[in-house]
Amino acid sequence: MPNAIKEALDIQPLVTGGKSVRDVTEDILKPVEAFPTSLWWKAFLLALTITVIDLGIIGYLVYEGLYILGINNPVGWGFFIVNFVFWIGIGHAGTLISAVLYLFRQEWRTGINRAAEAMTIFAVLTAASTLIIHIGRPWMGFWLFPYPNERGPLWVNFRSPLIWDTFAVSTYLSISLVFWYIGLIPDIAAVRDRATTPLRRKVYDILSFGWVGSNKAWSHLETVAMILAALSTPLVLSVHTIVSFDFAVSIVPGWHTTIFPPYFVAGAIFSGFAMVVTLMVIAREVFQLKDYITMKHLENMNKVIMVTGLIVGLAYSTEFFMAWYSGNEYEGFTFVNRAFGPYGWAYFIMFSCNVFAPQVFWSKKLRNSIPVMFIVSIIVNIGMWFERFVIVMTLHADFLPSSWDKYIPTVYDFMMLLGTFGIFFTMFLLFCRLLPVIAIAEVKTVMPHKDGGHH
Repeated sequence: MPNAIKEALDIQPLVTGGKSVRDVTEDILKPVEAFPTSLWWKAFLLALTITVIDLGIIGYLVYEGLYILGINNPVGWGFFIVNFVFWIGIGHAGTLISAVLYLFRQEWRTGINRAAEAMTIFAVLTAASTLIIHIGRPWMGFWLFPYPNERGPLWVNFRSPLIWDTFAVSTYLSISLVFWYIGLIPDIAAVRDRATTPLRRKVYDILSFGWVGSNKAWSHLETVAMILAALSTPLVLSVHTIVSFDFAVSIVPGWHTTIFPPYFVAGAIFSGFAMVVTLMVIAREVFQLKDYITMKHLENMNKVIMVTGLIVGLAYSTEFFMAWYSGNEYEGFTFVNRAFGPYGWAYFIMFSCNVFAPQVFWSKKLRNSIPVMFIVSIIVNIGMWFERFVIVMTLHADFLPSSWDKYIPTVYDFMMLLGTFGIFFTMFLLFCRLLPVIAIAEVKTVMPHKDGGHH
């Protein structure tokens, strides 16, 4: 195809640098086979230290009780539910990239889908940890699962959103985990075949289930991947919809609204793609993967962030309009209080970060600027955390003024928030060290031919 036509159609190669098939394997497996760099060790030890501190605080919380946190009578969840909804949202981009874009045959997903799927697993595990802790008695967490037991007719309350969360999150985690691992099998086999020590070869042989790469094996793999993608796609909509029911099925002003399900789903995709951009920008620099995580990948994700940011902004405006249009004095007060009350500063941060910041991506130059997209991706996730904070803080002023009370987080709240990032990045850094961060087999299918075309 002539260059002029390619430029007119904005067709960009998904693998740059004139790489051969062998180069793809060498480059992607280099971080797995080489000894960890000092930068990786510093990042890992920092994340691990934060995780250990967080585990210590959780232990102290179990020993002392929930009074050490800032939660009170009207705001009974505090940072726990904020962190839970935030991390579940982060995990949404992985399923969208791996499943939905797979079904629609979007080839640009190949450079980022592996890391996005891994991010989903780790984000959901992080969210699950806060879900278990916020029930107050985490050692009773197994009561959330409806299994035959010795308690006679005492079963879980299936009308409780907490039980819906348990079903949604466990289903989401199991499907995402299997889909992620199925795609890893051929690449794990590649690591096995290049192993230089018997122990390493044996470990990766077990992990690859004896993969031989035959035509029959590939056929079975692609069939299973298609089935799992079809199963995962409804989860993109259902999981955060169910999470939104934690709020929407209540009678609290500002929560009891039908806009929450689509609003939460759009926000989840918004924050998830922002986190993928953050991680991919770092990965392509640290592991020298710029030829596989190209500007085309990053630009497409920035477009998704811009569009979902517009949807989130529309949702914010719709909430205010409906509060006014309904004529409900409680609803009207709630939204005025959100914007101009004691937590108005948080609402301003939320609106600025989520609605205004992504609009810079209307400019192609800024969409393709690494510093700009990195800063915007971090700003977006700050804004999305504050969005969940603002929603939960609605509880501080409910129907009865006599029960109003401000939520003031303690140092333990902030340390446990920081601890969730420690848990997430500890798992992600281990993943980058032990497994290929890019899907080798899938990248090879989109490599350009010598004539400039694609497979």
